[in-house]
Amino acid sequence: MNKRNIYDLTIEDWSTWLKENGEPTYRAKQIFDWLYVKRISSIDEMTNLSKELRNKLDQSFEFQVLRIIDQHISSDGTIKFLFQLLDGHAIETVIMRHGYGNSVCVSTQVGCRMGCTFCASTIGGVARNLTAGEIVAQVLESQKILDKENDRVSSVVVMGSGEPFDNYDETIKFIRIINDEKGLNIGQRHISLSTSGIVPKIFEFADLKWQVVLAISLHAPNDELRSKIMPINKKYSLSELMDACRYYVNTTNRRVTFEYSLMGNVNDQDVHAEELARLIKDIKCHVNLIPVNYVSERDFVRTSKKQIYNFKSILERHNINVTIRREQGGDIEAACGQLRAKHINNEFKL
Repeated sequence: MNKRNIYDLTIEDWSTWLKENGEPTYRAKQIFDWLYVKRISSIDEMTNLSKELRNKLDQSFEFQVLRIIDQHISSDGTIKFLFQLLDGHAIETVIMRHGYGNSVCVSTQVGCRMGCTFCASTIGGVARNLTAGEIVAQVLESQKILDKENDRVSSVVVMGSGEPFDNYDETIKFIRIINDEKGLNIGQRHISLSTSGIVPKIFEFADLKWQVVLAISLHAPNDELRSKIMPINKKYSLSELMDACRYYVNTTNRRVTFEYSLMGNVNDQDVHAEELARLIKDIKCHVNLIPVNYVSERDFVRTSKKQIYNFKSILERHNINVTIRREQGGDIEAACGQLRAKHINNEFKL
């Protein structure tokens, strides 16, 4: 019998499983405490559970611990992991250190099928979706690293490899698990989720009325340019995407973050800034300008610092709230997909 990943279950799932197996449902809180507060690594360590229950758990579940294939530490304290899953696939996770705490960037898929031309995650397409437990394990492994420093994960960004809304159900379950106050207790306002714009899922996500930060990977101010660099735009136009964003804002009363990667002589000119301001002027939002990361397999170049600030000032003149993302981990290939792509290339060479 194939055992389930012990991190795949919400506390409600545990209550259901316990009831089905003739055990009291209050044990669900105890199991969550062992997994996410005490962070044990074997069922035998759950000493306040009966031996009979531990045997039942052992027969049905296993700890699917991630194995570190590679680990790079940046001069700014950023740590990038390349983890191996049970089936041999590799995924990336990044710990980023800020003045306000530590954030962990998690992947939701092995690879990505969105095909964005500036991103290393899409190289080779998508191999499979991750389960909720495999996404949870990335946060847990990061927390165990921080435990050694008597520190904690204070926020999570779902912005690693993969499109979260292409793996919607598992991503939602993941958020429920890490948000649960009986476990890791990471507040919804400390969780950010980025999508390239799968419009129906934005509507569905809005209806949850969560306090999670929604980030839209925009990267272009018109359909012609966006369709060239982001194939998803051929299915869901900017008009449809903006309508979904307005629905999200009106339904949740939260602003949307628009991520905009600046690529030299592609989408970073003054005319693009003016166009962007017109596109989003009636949406409660924040724009996060991102100097594009160099990816050897891509041919984009970085926008000059002068033009980055010029682009920002144009948006500000239109009363758009805008910041420039602080760069982290540039010396360790911390951008999405870079380490995994390098690993795959090395394996192929072997």
